[in-house]
Amino acid sequence: MIDNIDLHTHTIASGHAYNTRNEMIAAAYQKGIKVFAITEHAPAMPGSCQRIYFTNFRVLPRKYKDMTVLYGAELNILDYQGHVDLPDSLLQEMDVTLASIHPPCFVSGTVEENTDAYIGAMKNPYINIIAHPDDNRFPVDYEALVKAAREYHVVLEVNNASLSPSSFRGNPRECYQQMLKLCIKYQVPVVMDSDAHVDFMAGNHDYAREMLEMADFPEELILNSQDGMLYEYINYKP
Repeated sequence: MIDNIDLHTHTIASGHAYNTRNEMIAAAYQKGIKVFAITEHAPAMPGSCQRIYFTNFRVLPRKYKDMTVLYGAELNILDYQGHVDLPDSLLQEMDVTLASIHPPCFVSGTVEENTDAYIGAMKNPYINIIAHPDDNRFPVDYEALVKAAREYHVVLEVNNASLSPSSFRGNPRECYQQMLKLCIKYQVPVVMDSDAHVDFMAGNHDYAREMLEMADFPEELILNSQDGMLYEYINYKP
């Protein structure tokens, strides 16, 4: 399986990560990554960047040697309507955006309410990826989630950090088993992401790759293996 894309990472700007932008980029390059994104936590996450941080990405180069470097945000879904914590006026300027549910920013509701929260976020044309939809503390209807991802042209993430033995998320393997079967059924693409908060994890998808191999997931639906298809799903166009 070709694996040279990582679209979900954090630096010290996120407040609970441990390396600088330059350190994360260099680490990804050493792993052979070809497209690497830094996606800091948006403002609702305690200790993270304020809105002003995301307004100045234009000054940052999009190349490091022969690696493409992208900049965006991991947005916090705030309510059952899928509102997030940065405005569209900023999101449309970002290279790539992810939306996710985090305990400090979202109170779990019913299966229907949690599913509506994800789908509401997907309806935003500037949101590209749903990050780590794999935590049974926030139960969802996976068939509705996958069908909505197809309808709104959004990628679903297989999050390496969730699958790590040190993960705090609830039963991610069981959640992914359900989700991936449905992604095959409905031909919905996924992306493996490291969710790295420290440099040595940048570009590391070992647990995610194992999950996809166990599911016998078709490589043509894995964005990490499909450079051209990637740009059909994210804001950045080369």
